[in-house]
Amino acid sequence: MGKWHEAGRHRRPDSGKLTLQQVPDGARLRQPDRSSEPLGSTAWPFQSLIADGKFQGASEVGRRFHETFGISLLERVAQTSRYDNVVGGSMEERSLDTLVDVMRVPADGDPVSALVRVGNRVAVDIDCDVLVVGGGTGGTAAALAAARHGCSVCLIEESDWLGGQFTSQGVAALDEHVYIEAFGGTVSYYQLRNALRDVYRSAASHLPDDSPFNPGNCWVTNLAFEPAVAAALLDRMVTEAGHIAVYRRAKASAAVVDDDRIVSVVAASLTDNQAWRFNPKYVLDATELGDLLPLTGTEHRVGAESVQQTGEPHAQPLEVQRRCVQSCTYTFALERGKLGESHVIPRPAQYERFRRTQPYSLKIQVHGGEIYGEESGWLSYTIFEKMPGTKGGLWTYRRLIDSSQFGSEYPADITMINWPGNDYRDGSLIDGSPAQIAGALQAAKQSSLGFLHWLQTEAPAGAGRYGAPELRLRPDIMGSRDGLSKYPYIRESRRIVALKTVAEQELSVQFQNGARAAHFEDSVGVGWYPIDIHPVAGEVGVSCRTRPFQISLGSLIPVRMANLIAAAKNIGTTHISNGCYRLHPVEWNIGESAGLLAAYAIKHAVSPRTIRQDSTLLRSFQRKLLSDGIPLAWLVDVPQTHSAFVAVQTLFMRKPFETSADLSFKPDQPLSVEEWKSWGGEPGSLPASRAMGAQQLDASVE
Repeated sequence: MGKWHEAGRHRRPDSGKLTLQQVPDGARLRQPDRSSEPLGSTAWPFQSLIADGKFQGASEVGRRFHETFGISLLERVAQTSRYDNVVGGSMEERSLDTLVDVMRVPADGDPVSALVRVGNRVAVDIDCDVLVVGGGTGGTAAALAAARHGCSVCLIEESDWLGGQFTSQGVAALDEHVYIEAFGGTVSYYQLRNALRDVYRSAASHLPDDSPFNPGNCWVTNLAFEPAVAAALLDRMVTEAGHIAVYRRAKASAAVVDDDRIVSVVAASLTDNQAWRFNPKYVLDATELGDLLPLTGTEHRVGAESVQQTGEPHAQPLEVQRRCVQSCTYTFALERGKLGESHVIPRPAQYERFRRTQPYSLKIQVHGGEIYGEESGWLSYTIFEKMPGTKGGLWTYRRLIDSSQFGSEYPADITMINWPGNDYRDGSLIDGSPAQIAGALQAAKQSSLGFLHWLQTEAPAGAGRYGAPELRLRPDIMGSRDGLSKYPYIRESRRIVALKTVAEQELSVQFQNGARAAHFEDSVGVGWYPIDIHPVAGEVGVSCRTRPFQISLGSLIPVRMANLIAAAKNIGTTHISNGCYRLHPVEWNIGESAGLLAAYAIKHAVSPRTIRQDSTLLRSFQRKLLSDGIPLAWLVDVPQTHSAFVAVQTLFMRKPFETSADLSFKPDQPLSVEEWKSWGGEPGSLPASRAMGAQQLDASVE
């Protein structure tokens, strides 16, 4: 790699800030070739002003930059200088000297004990087609998809469980939608759901005849389970897929970039002195917080945009608020003991503080019944009793195991607690030194343990009783010593500055009058959930209804970096629109499509940007998604099991139309002459049904 010299502003050893470790002699700022990029797509044209020191008076440039990227030009300058972002004709490397081992953050004691020094480790070189950094929901789906199409995949995960929301974050009561049993997930997502149900069917004493089997029989979802069961199933899926090498308890610590391409990523073990240098063709950032974005110098946004910037009615009214990142939550599992038992945990050190500031309460405000179909206004819950206007108590809200459905294997109910009362609102896990982040994680643990203590001692339990001391913490369910989830439930990440940024107006019922959200010609999947913002301290929470929406391919592709693909919650959304793209089936779909995108790009030797820009390549890639069982549009009566699924989806994507006031296609209805002509059908060859018409057109195209 030639002769190198030390450069840049070096940080204190405990800062964990990015440091440009080496730059080549004669390094310089450069202007990339933008001939194939859309106007205003990248920050780099402004770099000449930065280099010349002229940015201070360039008000028009600053205005355009802010409108394009949602951050001020001065903030971008601060980013580049903070990370010593010197770009030359050769390679640049950014590295972290200190990592936070989230699993080792103690609930009490010194949080700094969870910091891991990287030091001077000797990294083992590993070549692969696809590197997936982050083995959460999106990352696991991405790895499986890329491997399914013959790619060699390396998967890095900082915890010891794959699956993220499903497993290490403890949210094992799935956040889905009303159509999910028949439509709205990918085939691989349904395979996982079915496998989860199969595990519990063998232990069930009786199964419901008229509704989907739900081990938890809870009211938030049709499917709940124990996190460890999902972890075991995902491990099995990864093993059976082949082509996937998993590196658990490891975290990205350095990256080398050359000419807008990631050349290598170094991962350091969190448990010993091992390190690996991965040399991939494509890198998928599926980390929970978008950790790879600053490490690679990829343009990204943090926090909440302003109304002036996005026009979103729920955006910040005055200015961008970087601190407004959705609150995170340490979930925990409880067993319901018998009355008279006492399993009260010791009062946590910060109990009084969080009892007052959270506050601990079972009273929440519902905005328009967006989430669970309840009435608007303030609703009061108890632990066990169903109160007026609610769908049930806290206990059955996210219950994982309903013991009445099982025999001796599950003698008691088990529930999972993920409630506004144990959201951590006092700080972000994105900004700050490793020591500060470890401290925030510990505070989040204190908040959740405090909520548990409050449930056991003070919360309204029902029937005039306050406190439920019979509730017993179950550390074995979460696989941790302190009983909390191995990793906090992360709702919001750093977000790439993407070729397409999805805004609230494209999703909200306030702006979208049809059955569906705004149509994306480059769709790579579907999702549906309300915009649901869990606020930080000082921010007003948001909850509003959406139309069933699509996932834009452009939202997965950064404006500049050529071989990085977003594969989790770090796609091109806003702080507001992220609130409906962050849920289980959507993140899985994002990851799966990202993995398939990398595989397609490698096979055809084209870039993701070219795939999106070239209509022929885009249609070919979308066809591949459909053949893998990924729906691109909402047509709920033509699921993947229907013989006309691919044809109907292809027809709709080629010629989107409102089939009716609802989301159906009505495949068995007769096809009129007028409609057949509008589809481009040949006169005199009218098919008998709408489905047959779609199939006939599809065959002619093929």
